[in-house]
Amino acid sequence: MARIAAQLNGDREAIRDVVRILDPAVRTGMRPLPSPLPLVASITARYDGIEWSERDRDLLLALALRLDDALAPLLAFDGRSAEELMRSAIGAHLVVRAGRIRLVDPLLEVWLRATADPVVEASVHERLARIFGAPGAGVDADWHRARASSYGIPETAPELTRIARRLSESGHPDGALLLAAEAAAHATGSDLDEARQVAGAAAIGAGYAAEAAAWLGALFPAGTERFRLQGLGGLVVAEAFLQGAVPEVDPGSLRPQSGDDEDWYSWARAAAFAAVLSAERGDRRGMRIWLEALREGCARVGAESTLRDPVVTLAWLIAGEDEIDGEVGAGPLTGGMLRALRASVDGDLDQALRFLAAGGSGLGTEVDPFVAGFEHSPLVAAYRAVVEVLLLVWRGDLGHARERLREAALDLPVAMPFAGLGVVLARRLDLAVSGRIGPISEALTASLPSAVRIDRLVDHAVETFLRGEADEASSFLRLWADRGSPRGQFSVPELDELVRDDGAPASPLIEPPDARLSRELMSRIAATPDARWRRERDEIVLATRALASPFSRARVESMLGTRALVRDEPAVAREHLQTALTLFQTAGAEAWARDAEERLSAAEREDRAADAEDSLVGACRRAWEPVLTSRELEVAMRAVTGGSNREIGDDLRVSVRTVEVHLGRVFVKLGVRNRVELTVLAHRAGRYS
Repeated sequence: MARIAAQLNGDREAIRDVVRILDPAVRTGMRPLPSPLPLVASITARYDGIEWSERDRDLLLALALRLDDALAPLLAFDGRSAEELMRSAIGAHLVVRAGRIRLVDPLLEVWLRATADPVVEASVHERLARIFGAPGAGVDADWHRARASSYGIPETAPELTRIARRLSESGHPDGALLLAAEAAAHATGSDLDEARQVAGAAAIGAGYAAEAAAWLGALFPAGTERFRLQGLGGLVVAEAFLQGAVPEVDPGSLRPQSGDDEDWYSWARAAAFAAVLSAERGDRRGMRIWLEALREGCARVGAESTLRDPVVTLAWLIAGEDEIDGEVGAGPLTGGMLRALRASVDGDLDQALRFLAAGGSGLGTEVDPFVAGFEHSPLVAAYRAVVEVLLLVWRGDLGHARERLREAALDLPVAMPFAGLGVVLARRLDLAVSGRIGPISEALTASLPSAVRIDRLVDHAVETFLRGEADEASSFLRLWADRGSPRGQFSVPELDELVRDDGAPASPLIEPPDARLSRELMSRIAATPDARWRRERDEIVLATRALASPFSRARVESMLGTRALVRDEPAVAREHLQTALTLFQTAGAEAWARDAEERLSAAEREDRAADAEDSLVGACRRAWEPVLTSRELEVAMRAVTGGSNREIGDDLRVSVRTVEVHLGRVFVKLGVRNRVELTVLAHRAGRYS
């Protein structure tokens, strides 16, 4: 949606009209936007009827068809100077600055390309090709030659593919995909296979899983082995996202038939992708199978230390084995990201964020053998962004985490990393901050393929709990438990405030010590019987002080306050709930803060009521003590605070008949006829005491 909005200049009507007719795979980001975007009525109405000279219209069309915004080629194409162009009939539609030229309104490009006569468009491409030089003189010349031709020009393909590969590896996958797709339209034989591989790599780097699967799938089973193996890793990534699981295939059936080290390295790297993706999805069996293939391939090419060891460490860490002391690699994922995750599970979240930031500074980015060629891609950036958000959540900075994820979601495929972790985080952060799932989170959820499932029962439980509907929240959690308590590999905020039957997580979670400790403390609060509560509470309060995350500590404090409310200890409840409120606000968890505030108000009301009751009883006792016997006084005190005859009898260990006798004597001595008049007299005594 962000790309559509940018290309349509934020025009709401045009955006709505275009989105309505786009293919679902395009709307959800699994395929790129068509170029040009489809012409819709709102764009047609803006430009239909405008009359331009043939020369002016050709120039505008040339500008719309160019690969970049350089001014000089357009001046050579038209023959006028920049000043003359700005004074012409089309000057109002142009922005010329610092040797660059663009259209004022991006919608005009859509209209120009959609309404251009194909013959005129081919002619403009041909003129631009001549300006850029002879065949093979550069990507611009080959691009425009290819676009001008109504038949294949195979000799243009290698240069287009070469530049596409370079663009893809430098972090410009959309441009790379455009060039590689054009190269594939003209190439034959192994050149065609290479173009397909580059197009698929660009597509997966951009996060276009369905597009990548289409390009790379065409290489199997009969494509050129080198390019087939180079594309294997990208195809595994695409299919894992689309299917919700790594394809079940024997790695041995994909082994290189040649003895070429480059082919074996490509196979080993594909195995590395499959192993990590299996770990992300909790598939330890699949992870082990692919790790064996990785070991075989790396042994063949001598890549044990650079590829095998850091990938094995990363895979096992994601699988929940955070105590494995393996090798750390280089670059954005097996370097910075792996260091960050290891530091976080050791409890040093600030250091973890520094590791992550250092890897994304752009100052001499290292090559990462695991994702070589993708270091600058949106997909790798999405992995890093999701980990950054996760670390901020673990640190208890939920407001900042939510804003960071919302920013990243506009430009990066954040739904792909770690089996949809970014989507789960977006939903939980929305609930923590606003109390409901927002439009960006809903769009991210909709972007997941049907095969990818994230559990929404916990979301419903959190939402209803924060609305004060604990019983309904518990029912959602029971349904979740009945389904096996499905969760991802990473610890995210759930609802440990309510008792569940599932106990500890069935498989180890990747989490910092704070998250583990807070979950254990909340479990103790929920499970401790009243008989042991006072001693347990003191121990829990002491342990709570070790929690560095304001959000984690706030939840424990809130639960302590709620337990105190249930036990009719309003002063204790108020102390814990006030602490929780302050910490929730510090964490940016505004919805949780509102919940704590409501509980705090309830505690204050009960505290005031208790104070009033104590004051009333004290005044009555002072006023009536000279008149009543000690037993009559005890019965009267319990009667004015609302105790029934049976409750009074149980408290004093006497029969109901004895209570009635004592009350009758109280009524006579105090000059009242019944309980109502006794209560009125008590309040009068309290008012004037």
